[in-house]
Parts: sequence; structure tokens; C-alpha cells
Amino acid sequence: MVSLTLVLLAGQACAAPGLAVEPHEVREWLTRIHNAANQRNFQGTFVVSSPGAMTSARISHFYVGADQFERIEPLDGQARQVLRHNGVVHTVWPFDKVALVEQRDVVKSFPSLLQDADDHVADFYDVSLQPSERVAGHEANVLMLKPRDEFRYGYRLWTDKQSGLLLRAEILNALGETLETSAFSSVDIGVRAQPDMVLLPMRKLAGYRVLKPQLTPTRLEAEGWKLRKTVAGFRQLSCIRRPLDVMATADSKAAAGQLIQTVFSDGITNVSLFIEPYNADRHPRPAITVVGATQTLMSRQGDFWITVVGDVPRVTLRAFYDAVDRNK
Repeated sequence: MVSLTLVLLAGQACAAPGLAVEPHEVREWLTRIHNAANQRNFQGTFVVSSPGAMTSARISHFYVGADQFERIEPLDGQARQVLRHNGVVHTVWPFDKVALVEQRDVVKSFPSLLQDADDHVADFYDVSLQPSERVAGHEANVLMLKPRDEFRYGYRLWTDKQSGLLLRAEILNALGETLETSAFSSVDIGVRAQPDMVLLPMRKLAGYRVLKPQLTPTRLEAEGWKLRKTVAGFRQLSCIRRPLDVMATADSKAAAGQLIQTVFSDGITNVSLFIEPYNADRHPRPAITVVGATQTLMSRQGDFWITVVGDVPRVTLRAFYDAVDRNK
């Protein structure tokens, strides 16, 4: 049987509509998408839209040797830049002269949608090929991911035939309705690498208030917490202790509350769990909010406030919340 990856690299059109992808070939698809987002040079404008909301941003990504450089400039709201060199991330607000500098693992966002090419994705999604389409002037293969359970949404992914770069992603509910779309309106792939677009503004912080919050790797168990049960398909990626109020930590000696952040992934989407001390002024009442595909559940557990957020159905957030327990 000819490898699906070889077909892709040859730039041939997809086969029949709705052609099922064999589980052992799902990894080849996801690896190509993942690698393209990390190891290709590209520049473009992408738009994130959901019912009643739309945002856009310019993105430049360069890959030089083993180094990645990324610059994202949102085109809506307060002016800011997000600059990344590998795991060092600067968020810069030029008008306020404030820069937030963090050394951390980057939670993926468009077009780096995937955390990795997880071997277990095919256990929780049925994957199929759809008819080819064009996105932002590029011929694209179309991949459909239908969840096998109630704990995750469906996805429709458009990937550039030549490079594998993710050009468009839709998040779908159980009825097949689009909850959120992320897509390039224009993109140039294979551009010349310009790492100074990232490095120079990272170095020009004279006159800025530079915040460097301490992010301490930890474990839920070490912080006095546990999950009574895991949610099917999700595995823990990271667990850190971080300042509750970043702006209050400009002076590293200043006392500040701490919160625990744990990130889980099923290889396609993430769920973040936050645990912090309960404060009646900050946490007036339990709530569930929905913005596009992103749902957030917030509620009190004894002396603590638990927040669970992710691009997942409400049942998934509830499952994580119900599983969180204080060690006795």
C-alpha cells in the first residue's frame, strides 16, 4: 500500500470524498501539519471568527537551523506584539511601555494547532479525507476529524498541499455546526527568514517596565491536589505554579498570591485547569461562559477557586472539575 504521506508530497488530489484514513496513517497527516507550522517560513494575516465576534492578526514565522522565531501582531484592540524565540516569549505593549517576558512551553494556537502527532488521536477521532479546496490562493487537502465520544468537538482542517501548513481550521459541535473558524486571509509560504524581526524588538526594551514572573514547574500531587480519574484521551502536558497577579510582580521581592496551572491535551485540543485561593472580591459566584468554541467553568471548592477552560464541550469541563480533589 502506497504511504499516504508520499501521495501528499507528490501534491496529488485527495481521493474519493469522505475516504477514511487508516489509523496508522493518521500520524503521518498530523506529523506533516505539525512540522509545517514549526519548520516552515511563512507570513500572513489570519482571522479568528465565531458568531458575533471576529479578530485578526499578522503573523511571521521563521525557522533557522534548530531555532524558531515568531512575531504576532493583533490588529484589533490594544496594540501589542507577541515575540517568540523558541521558548522565550515577550508580550509587548508599546503604548504602555510594558513587556512581559516568560520562559515557557508554548501552548499551540493557529496555525500551530497540534501539540504533537499523538499516536492516540485515531482512538478518539474518526479521520477522513474530503474533496480538495482552495484557501487564501493555495490548493488545500481537507481533513475531517469526527469525535468518537462526547468529550471533544469535531474539526475540519485545510492544509496546503505543497507544504502541509494549516491554512484553515473549523471547530464543529455535535450537530456539525461551526463554532469557530481560524483561517489565513492571505499567506506567503517559503519566504526569506528574517529573525531580526523578532530579535531586535525583544532587545529594545529600554524605558519599558519589564515583568518576569517566576514560573515554577510542579506537580498537582506536590501542591496537595489530585485527579480522582482522568478524562478519556487527555494526558497532562505541564503543571506550573505562577503569580496570581503578574502586574504585582514587577518587583520580584513583592509578595503575591500563587496559582497552579495544569494543561491537558488529547493531541488536538487543550484543557487548562487553574487552582487559586478563594477570594470573595475576585470570585463572586460560580459561572460558565462561552466565547466561540471556548468554554470556561468557574466554581468554588472549599477555600479554593477552580477554573477549567478549553475548546471542548461543557461535559468535558465538568468531568475535569468533578475529578479535582484535595489530598487529605
